[in-house]
Amino acid sequence: MPSFSIKPATTADIPTIIAIQEQTWEATYSEILTREQIDYMFEKIYSPESLERQFTVEQHSFLILLNDGKPEGFASASEEGREKFKLHKIYVLPSTQGTGAGKYLLAAVENYVKSAGGKKLGLNVNRYNKAKGFYEKMGFSVTGQEDIPIGPYWMNDYVLEKELN
Repeated sequence: MPSFSIKPATTADIPTIIAIQEQTWEATYSEILTREQIDYMFEKIYSPESLERQFTVEQHSFLILLNDGKPEGFASASEEGREKFKLHKIYVLPSTQGTGAGKYLLAAVENYVKSAGGKKLGLNVNRYNKAKGFYEKMGFSVTGQEDIPIGPYWMNDYVLEKELN
């Protein structure tokens, strides 16, 4: 039986975030992105320098999911406007998926957003990512689509939002 808890992350947790990401991206994206695009985006988004900037300049708040004290997932969110936040990242280890870890971590993000005065949480998900179904089960609705350039590649995403009560 899992024993989940949440720890607010600091820049000292960057190696932990990278370690979790290294274990999740292949399983998450290997069927929908090329190896070259995965490698490019990983370096662009998850280099220590990029994560440092996300913490300090972009003001992303990161949460680490612990299971019996062991890091098994993370999420990040930031304020995007008046009472609106964006979930930038949420990943749990493939070995932890299906245990309720994702629901637990998403609920922690929603609680964080509400405590910071947020009333709406938005996110982007790749149009071919099966996680879209998870977000819809968790109360998110598709509000649009975006094609976002990232270097020589494109992120073809759905935009989803959820009103927080």
